[in-house]
Amino acid sequence: MALTSFIAASQHGPRPLPLFLDLLREETAASPDRRAAALAGLAAYQTAARPRPRRPMPVVARAGRATLHDYGGTGIPTVFVPSLINPPMILDMRYRRSLLRWLSRQGIRPLLVDWGTPTPSDRACSVTQHIEDQLIPLLRSIGEPVALAGYCLGGTIAAAAAQAVPVRGLALIAAPWRFANFGVEALERIDAIWQAAHGTCDALGLVPMEVLQAGFWQLDPARTIAKFEKFGRLDPASAAAKSFVVLEDWANAGAPLTFAAGRQMFDDFFTADLPGRGQWRVAGQIVDPLALPCPTVEFVSLTDRIVPAASAVGFADQRKLRLGHVGMVVGSSARQFLWKPLADWLTALPTPR
Repeated sequence: MALTSFIAASQHGPRPLPLFLDLLREETAASPDRRAAALAGLAAYQTAARPRPRRPMPVVARAGRATLHDYGGTGIPTVFVPSLINPPMILDMRYRRSLLRWLSRQGIRPLLVDWGTPTPSDRACSVTQHIEDQLIPLLRSIGEPVALAGYCLGGTIAAAAAQAVPVRGLALIAAPWRFANFGVEALERIDAIWQAAHGTCDALGLVPMEVLQAGFWQLDPARTIAKFEKFGRLDPASAAAKSFVVLEDWANAGAPLTFAAGRQMFDDFFTADLPGRGQWRVAGQIVDPLALPCPTVEFVSLTDRIVPAASAVGFADQRKLRLGHVGMVVGSSARQFLWKPLADWLTALPTPR
Protein backbone atom coordinates (compact mmCIF):
# COMPACT_ATOMS: atom_id res chain seq x y z
CA MET A 1 0.00 0.00 0.00
CA ALA A 2 1.55 3.31 -1.05
CA LEU A 3 2.08 5.97 1.58
CA THR A 4 0.71 8.66 -0.74
CA SER A 5 -2.66 6.90 -0.92
CA PHE A 6 -3.52 8.27 2.51
CA ILE A 7 -3.22 11.95 1.63
CA ALA A 8 -6.76 12.13 0.27
CA ALA A 9 -8.20 10.32 3.29
CA SER A 10 -6.67 12.57 5.92
CA GLN A 11 -9.79 14.14 7.38
CA HIS A 12 -9.60 11.87 10.42
CA GLY A 13 -5.90 12.46 10.99
CA PRO A 14 -3.27 11.90 12.05
CA ARG A 15 -2.39 15.59 11.71
CA PRO A 16 -0.19 16.54 9.92
CA LEU A 17 -0.52 13.37 7.87
CA PRO A 18 2.57 13.80 5.64
CA LEU A 19 4.79 14.15 8.71
CA PHE A 20 3.15 11.11 10.30
CA LEU A 21 3.81 9.08 7.17
CA ASP A 22 7.46 10.15 7.25
CA LEU A 23 7.63 9.00 10.86
CA LEU A 24 6.00 5.71 9.94
CA ARG A 25 8.51 5.18 7.14
CA GLU A 26 11.44 5.79 9.50
CA GLU A 27 10.13 3.58 12.30
CA THR A 28 9.41 0.62 9.98
CA ALA A 29 12.40 0.98 7.65
CA ALA A 30 13.80 -2.40 8.70
CA SER A 31 10.49 -4.27 8.67
CA PRO A 32 8.22 -4.35 5.60
CA ASP A 33 5.75 -6.46 7.56
CA ARG A 34 5.46 -3.88 10.31
CA ARG A 35 5.04 -1.11 7.73
CA ALA A 36 2.24 -3.01 6.02
CA ALA A 37 0.53 -3.67 9.34
CA ALA A 38 0.78 -0.03 10.41
CA LEU A 39 -0.58 1.19 7.07
CA ALA A 40 -3.44 -1.28 7.27
CA GLY A 41 -4.24 -0.04 10.77
CA LEU A 42 -4.07 3.57 9.62
CA ALA A 43 -6.46 2.86 6.74
CA ALA A 44 -8.84 1.04 9.10
CA TYR A 45 -8.80 4.00 11.48
CA GLN A 46 -9.44 6.58 8.77
CA THR A 47 -12.42 4.66 7.37
CA ALA A 48 -13.90 3.47 10.69
CA ALA A 49 -17.49 4.35 11.55
CA ARG A 50 -17.87 7.32 13.87
CA PRO A 51 -20.64 7.73 16.45
CA ARG A 52 -23.08 10.59 16.08
CA PRO A 53 -21.94 13.80 17.78
CA ARG A 54 -23.27 14.21 21.27
CA ARG A 55 -25.60 17.07 22.06
CA PRO A 56 -23.59 19.64 24.06
CA MET A 57 -24.43 19.92 27.72
CA PRO A 58 -26.22 23.14 28.77
CA VAL A 59 -24.16 26.32 28.89
CA VAL A 60 -24.54 28.10 32.24
CA ALA A 61 -21.97 30.88 31.79
CA ARG A 62 -19.88 32.61 29.12
CA ALA A 63 -16.76 34.76 29.24
CA GLY A 64 -15.34 35.77 25.90
CA ARG A 65 -14.79 32.63 23.83
CA ALA A 66 -15.04 30.37 26.87
CA THR A 67 -18.20 28.61 27.98
CA LEU A 68 -19.10 26.61 31.07
CA HIS A 69 -21.13 23.43 30.55
CA ASP A 70 -23.25 21.88 33.32
CA TYR A 71 -23.22 18.05 33.61
CA GLY A 72 -25.97 17.97 36.18
CA GLY A 73 -25.90 16.07 39.41
CA THR A 74 -26.32 17.35 42.93
CA GLY A 75 -23.67 18.15 45.48
CA ILE A 76 -20.46 20.09 45.38
CA PRO A 77 -20.08 22.15 42.18
CA THR A 78 -16.71 21.28 40.64
CA VAL A 79 -15.30 23.18 37.68
CA PHE A 80 -13.06 21.06 35.45
CA VAL A 81 -10.42 22.97 33.52
CA PRO A 82 -9.06 21.16 30.44
CA SER A 83 -5.83 21.97 28.67
CA LEU A 84 -5.74 24.62 25.97
CA ILE A 85 -4.33 21.78 23.83
CA ASN A 86 -6.78 19.16 22.43
CA PRO A 87 -10.56 19.38 22.96
CA PRO A 88 -12.06 19.23 26.47
CA MET A 89 -13.92 16.01 25.67
CA ILE A 90 -11.15 13.82 27.07
CA LEU A 91 -13.12 14.33 30.30
CA ASP A 92 -16.36 13.18 28.63
CA MET A 93 -15.40 10.28 26.38
CA ARG A 94 -17.90 7.76 25.02
CA TYR A 95 -18.20 4.06 25.79
CA ARG A 96 -18.39 4.38 29.57
CA ARG A 97 -15.20 6.46 29.66
CA SER A 98 -16.78 9.77 30.75
CA LEU A 99 -15.31 10.96 34.04
CA LEU A 100 -17.77 13.86 34.23
CA ARG A 101 -20.95 11.83 33.64
CA TRP A 102 -19.80 9.29 36.22
CA LEU A 103 -19.04 12.00 38.78
CA SER A 104 -22.50 13.52 38.25
CA ARG A 105 -23.89 10.32 39.83
CA GLN A 106 -21.54 10.42 42.82
CA GLY A 107 -22.80 13.47 44.72
CA ILE A 108 -20.88 15.96 42.58
CA ARG A 109 -22.04 18.59 40.09
CA PRO A 110 -19.35 18.73 37.38
CA LEU A 111 -19.02 21.83 35.20
CA LEU A 112 -16.68 21.80 32.21
CA VAL A 113 -14.81 24.74 30.71
CA ASP A 114 -14.69 24.85 26.90
CA TRP A 115 -12.10 27.38 25.71
CA GLY A 116 -13.72 27.77 22.28
CA THR A 117 -11.87 28.38 19.03
CA PRO A 118 -9.58 31.40 18.74
CA THR A 119 -9.10 33.40 15.56
CA PRO A 120 -6.11 35.50 14.47
CA SER A 121 -7.78 38.50 16.13
CA ASP A 122 -7.15 36.75 19.48
CA ARG A 123 -3.40 36.52 18.89
CA ALA A 124 -2.51 38.63 21.95
CA CYS A 125 -4.44 36.45 24.44
CA SER A 126 -1.78 34.73 26.58
CA VAL A 127 -2.26 31.85 28.99
CA THR A 128 -2.41 34.45 31.75
CA GLN A 129 -5.16 36.33 29.96
CA HIS A 130 -7.15 33.12 29.46
CA ILE A 131 -7.21 32.92 33.26
CA GLU A 132 -7.87 36.58 34.00
CA ASP A 133 -10.38 37.34 31.24
CA GLN A 134 -12.15 33.98 30.88
CA LEU A 135 -11.69 31.46 33.68
CA ILE A 136 -11.94 33.83 36.66
CA PRO A 137 -15.18 35.44 35.38
CA LEU A 138 -16.64 31.96 34.79
CA LEU A 139 -15.80 30.93 38.36
CA ARG A 140 -17.29 34.10 39.80
CA SER A 141 -20.48 33.65 37.79
CA ILE A 142 -21.46 30.56 39.78
CA GLY A 143 -22.22 32.60 42.88
CA GLU A 144 -20.60 30.30 45.43
CA PRO A 145 -17.14 28.84 46.03
CA VAL A 146 -16.54 25.79 43.87
CA ALA A 147 -14.02 23.01 43.86
CA LEU A 148 -11.55 23.30 41.00
CA ALA A 149 -9.98 20.42 39.07
CA GLY A 150 -7.51 20.77 36.18
CA TYR A 151 -6.09 18.27 33.73
CA CYS A 152 -2.67 18.68 32.08
CA LEU A 153 -2.02 22.37 31.26
CA GLY A 154 -5.54 22.96 32.58
CA GLY A 155 -4.16 22.05 35.99
CA THR A 156 -1.43 24.67 35.68
CA ILE A 157 -4.16 27.17 34.79
CA ALA A 158 -6.46 26.00 37.60
CA ALA A 159 -3.69 26.42 40.19
CA ALA A 160 -3.29 30.06 39.17
CA ALA A 161 -7.04 30.68 39.27
CA ALA A 162 -7.30 29.13 42.74
CA GLN A 163 -5.08 31.87 44.09
CA ALA A 164 -7.19 34.63 42.54
CA VAL A 165 -10.66 33.29 43.47
CA PRO A 166 -11.64 31.53 46.73
CA VAL A 167 -12.26 27.84 46.02
CA ARG A 168 -13.28 24.91 48.22
CA GLY A 169 -10.43 22.74 47.01
CA LEU A 170 -7.99 22.23 44.14
CA ALA A 171 -7.32 18.89 42.43
CA LEU A 172 -4.62 18.60 39.78
CA ILE A 173 -4.44 15.70 37.31
CA ALA A 174 -1.19 15.16 35.36
CA ALA A 175 -0.52 18.89 35.65
CA PRO A 176 2.94 20.37 34.99
CA TRP A 177 4.27 23.12 37.24
CA ARG A 178 8.05 22.68 37.55
CA PHE A 179 8.82 22.75 33.84
CA ALA A 180 12.59 22.54 34.35
CA ASN A 181 12.00 18.98 35.54
CA PHE A 182 10.96 17.84 32.08
CA GLY A 183 14.68 17.21 31.61
CA VAL A 184 17.30 18.68 29.31
CA GLU A 185 16.66 16.37 26.35
CA ALA A 186 12.89 16.91 26.31
CA LEU A 187 13.25 20.67 26.76
CA GLU A 188 15.72 20.88 23.89
CA ARG A 189 13.33 18.94 21.67
CA ILE A 190 10.42 21.20 22.67
CA ASP A 191 12.47 24.33 22.03
CA ALA A 192 13.52 23.07 18.59
CA ILE A 193 9.86 22.59 17.64
CA TRP A 194 9.05 26.15 18.72
CA GLN A 195 12.05 27.69 16.97
CA ALA A 196 11.06 25.98 13.71
CA ALA A 197 7.41 27.02 13.99
CA HIS A 198 7.72 30.46 15.60
CA GLY A 199 7.86 32.55 12.44
CA THR A 200 4.90 30.86 10.79
CA CYS A 201 2.84 31.00 13.98
CA ASP A 202 3.64 34.69 14.40
CA ALA A 203 2.45 35.35 10.85
CA LEU A 204 -0.75 33.34 11.42
CA GLY A 205 -1.48 34.77 14.85
CA LEU A 206 -2.14 31.19 15.94
CA VAL A 207 -0.25 28.01 16.84
CA PRO A 208 -1.92 25.23 14.78
CA MET A 209 -2.64 21.93 16.47
CA GLU A 210 -0.32 20.25 13.95
CA VAL A 211 2.70 21.98 15.52
CA LEU A 212 1.88 20.54 18.94
CA GLN A 213 0.91 17.11 17.65
CA ALA A 214 4.22 16.68 15.87
CA GLY A 215 5.94 17.36 19.16
CA PHE A 216 3.87 14.74 20.99
CA TRP A 217 4.81 12.11 18.39
CA GLN A 218 8.49 12.74 18.97
CA LEU A 219 8.14 11.89 22.65
CA ASP A 220 7.60 8.21 21.77
CA PRO A 221 7.70 7.61 17.98
CA ALA A 222 7.81 3.81 18.30
CA ARG A 223 4.59 3.73 20.32
CA THR A 224 2.95 6.24 17.97
CA ILE A 225 3.32 3.77 15.10
CA ALA A 226 2.81 0.55 17.08
CA LYS A 227 -0.68 1.54 18.20
CA PHE A 228 -1.83 1.56 14.56
CA GLU A 229 -0.28 -1.87 14.01
CA LYS A 230 -2.29 -3.14 16.98
CA PHE A 231 -5.49 -1.39 15.86
CA GLY A 232 -5.34 -3.08 12.47
CA ARG A 233 -5.67 -6.47 14.19
CA LEU A 234 -8.79 -5.54 16.17
CA ASP A 235 -12.35 -6.45 15.30
CA PRO A 236 -13.86 -3.10 14.14
CA ALA A 237 -17.01 -3.87 16.14
CA SER A 238 -15.13 -4.53 19.38
CA ALA A 239 -15.21 -2.16 22.33
CA ALA A 240 -11.44 -1.77 22.09
CA ALA A 241 -11.62 -0.68 18.45
CA LYS A 242 -14.46 1.78 19.08
CA SER A 243 -12.62 3.28 22.03
CA PHE A 244 -9.44 3.62 19.98
CA VAL A 245 -11.27 5.56 17.27
CA VAL A 246 -12.88 8.09 19.60
CA LEU A 247 -9.66 8.57 21.57
CA GLU A 248 -7.52 8.95 18.45
CA ASP A 249 -10.04 11.41 17.01
CA TRP A 250 -9.72 13.43 20.20
CA ALA A 251 -5.91 13.35 20.01
CA ASN A 252 -5.96 14.56 16.41
CA ALA A 253 -8.52 17.30 16.99
CA GLY A 254 -8.37 20.59 18.76
CA ALA A 255 -8.44 24.29 18.16
CA PRO A 256 -5.20 26.19 17.62
CA LEU A 257 -3.58 28.13 20.42
CA THR A 258 -3.42 31.88 20.24
CA PHE A 259 0.07 33.03 19.33
CA ALA A 260 0.56 34.70 22.72
CA ALA A 261 -0.52 31.55 24.59
CA GLY A 262 1.88 29.45 22.51
CA ARG A 263 4.71 31.92 23.03
CA GLN A 264 4.10 32.02 26.79
CA MET A 265 3.89 28.24 27.02
CA PHE A 266 7.11 27.62 25.07
CA ASP A 267 9.18 30.62 26.22
CA ASP A 268 7.95 31.44 29.73
CA PHE A 269 7.00 27.97 30.90
CA PHE A 270 9.22 25.42 29.16
CA THR A 271 12.30 27.60 28.64
CA ALA A 272 12.20 30.02 31.59
CA ASP A 273 10.09 27.89 34.01
CA LEU A 274 8.43 30.96 35.50
CA PRO A 275 5.83 28.88 37.41
CA GLY A 276 8.38 26.53 38.97
CA ARG A 277 10.72 29.42 39.85
CA GLY A 278 7.94 31.40 41.54
CA GLN A 279 7.93 34.19 38.96
CA TRP A 280 4.58 33.76 37.21
CA ARG A 281 2.20 36.58 38.04
CA VAL A 282 -1.57 36.21 37.51
CA ALA A 283 -4.24 38.74 38.58
CA GLY A 284 -1.53 40.86 40.19
CA GLN A 285 -0.07 38.10 42.35
CA ILE A 286 2.82 35.67 42.12
CA VAL A 287 1.28 32.21 41.91
CA ASP A 288 2.34 29.81 44.68
CA PRO A 289 0.19 26.65 44.79
CA LEU A 290 1.95 25.46 47.95
CA ALA A 291 0.63 28.53 49.81
CA LEU A 292 -3.05 28.05 48.88
CA PRO A 293 -5.37 28.10 51.92
CA CYS A 294 -7.71 25.45 50.48
CA PRO A 295 -7.33 21.64 50.51
CA THR A 296 -5.18 20.39 47.62
CA VAL A 297 -4.42 17.07 45.96
CA GLU A 298 -2.55 16.04 42.84
CA PHE A 299 -2.67 12.86 40.81
CA VAL A 300 0.56 12.11 38.96
CA SER A 301 1.55 9.22 36.74
CA LEU A 302 4.96 7.63 37.12
CA THR A 303 4.67 6.35 33.53
CA ASP A 304 3.55 9.65 31.95
CA ARG A 305 5.47 10.26 28.70
CA ILE A 306 3.97 13.73 28.20
CA VAL A 307 4.01 15.32 31.67
CA PRO A 308 6.67 13.70 33.85
CA ALA A 309 5.81 13.18 37.51
CA ALA A 310 8.84 15.25 38.51
CA SER A 311 7.20 18.36 37.02
CA ALA A 312 4.26 18.26 39.47
CA VAL A 313 3.75 20.92 42.15
CA GLY A 314 4.63 18.59 45.02
CA PHE A 315 1.53 18.81 47.21
CA ALA A 316 1.64 16.91 50.49
CA ASP A 317 -1.31 14.85 49.24
CA GLN A 318 0.13 13.37 46.06
CA ARG A 319 -1.40 10.22 44.55
CA LYS A 320 1.05 8.29 42.36
CA LEU A 321 -0.38 6.18 39.54
CA ARG A 322 1.05 4.04 36.73
CA LEU A 323 -1.57 4.59 34.02
CA GLY A 324 -0.02 7.08 31.61
CA HIS A 325 -1.06 10.63 30.75
CA VAL A 326 -4.28 9.71 28.94
CA GLY A 327 -4.84 6.27 30.45
CA MET A 328 -5.20 7.73 33.93
CA VAL A 329 -8.34 9.55 32.72
CA VAL A 330 -9.93 7.11 30.26
CA GLY A 331 -8.09 3.79 30.61
CA SER A 332 -9.64 0.55 31.81
CA SER A 333 -8.26 1.13 35.33
CA ALA A 334 -9.04 4.85 35.48
CA ARG A 335 -12.22 4.40 37.52
CA GLN A 336 -10.38 2.49 40.23
CA PHE A 337 -7.26 4.63 40.48
CA LEU A 338 -8.44 8.15 39.55
CA TRP A 339 -12.22 8.51 39.33
CA LYS A 340 -13.11 6.93 42.67
CA PRO A 341 -10.30 8.55 44.71
CA LEU A 342 -11.10 11.92 43.13
CA ALA A 343 -14.81 11.55 43.92
CA ASP A 344 -14.02 10.56 47.50
CA TRP A 345 -11.71 13.57 47.89
CA LEU A 346 -14.25 16.01 46.44
CA THR A 347 -17.18 14.79 48.52
CA ALA A 348 -15.08 15.00 51.69
CA LEU A 349 -14.31 18.71 51.22
CA PRO A 350 -15.62 20.89 54.03
CA THR A 351 -18.80 22.86 53.39
CA PRO A 352 -18.10 26.60 53.10
CA ARG A 353 -19.39 28.73 55.97
